Amino acid sequence: MKRALNIFFSLLFLAFAALNINDLDPVVWILAYGSVGILFALAVFGRADRRVSGWLCIALGIWMCTMLPGMMEWLEADMPSIVEEMQATNPYIEEVREFLGLFIAVLALVFLTFSTPREARLG
Repeated sequence: MKRALNIFFSLLFLAFAALNINDLDPVVWILAYGSVGILFALAVFGRADRRVSGWLCIALGIWMCTMLPGMMEWLEADMPSIVEEMQATNPYIEEVREFLGLFIAVLALVFLTFSTPREARLG
């Protein structure tokens, strides 16, 4: 079951990375999602390192927190649809999408970190 989840998350985050090729700032998103996907792929082959996944989880969590103002603005606006096109009148749409994407990544990394044995190391 754990191996199936690792495969699922690896493919999911590599797909997320691929979908960000057309983003305005593709490099940071491809690196973020791609890194998560690669860590899960390593876990599939028993090569996970909980230190690496833990530190990446913390880094993405801090980055996610920088988007809290946009998230709060969206919540105060009674959570309108975020699937519509970006507009100058609703600049929080992009921040909410990015926040939620990072939230998914952080949750997945928490799972990976705590499901990896303490003695597992990359080298």
